Amino acid sequence: MLRDLKTRDVAAICEINKEALDYSFSLEETSSQLDKLSQDSHHYLLGFEDSTSHDLVGYVHAEVYESLYSKPGFNILALAVLPQTQGQGIGKTLLQGLEQEAKKRGYNFIRLNSADHRLGAHAFYEKVGYTCDKTQKRFIRIF
Repeated sequence: MLRDLKTRDVAAICEINKEALDYSFSLEETSSQLDKLSQDSHHYLLGFEDSTSHDLVGYVHAEVYESLYSKPGFNILALAVLPQTQGQGIGKTLLQGLEQEAKKRGYNFIRLNSADHRLGAHAFYEKVGYTCDKTQKRFIRIF
């Protein structure tokens, strides 16, 4: 079932991030970010809880995407589902929940970036109706 992410989900979020996205971020940092982002209306955090175990098995995190060249929409920062629960419609359900929120807010689109090597993710996004409209490189400067 879909539900808001809660403070008690921090350990599960860390596990999902590690197993599904290969991101290691500490419990403390994840907790701090969850607390902060949960209070920010420009971020939308939605979880999927297993109906039997009540464990968090996936989540989507989107931010409001606003620019001087387009109307607002959502930009997905993370969509992650535990590998052992993939293929059960959880990712699709999370995206449907995000789409409902986008429509409620009057947004016209949802966009996301996905790394070149994540071919399985690309196939999933295409299967649920997303199209790849450009290829780009990411540049970063770390301080």
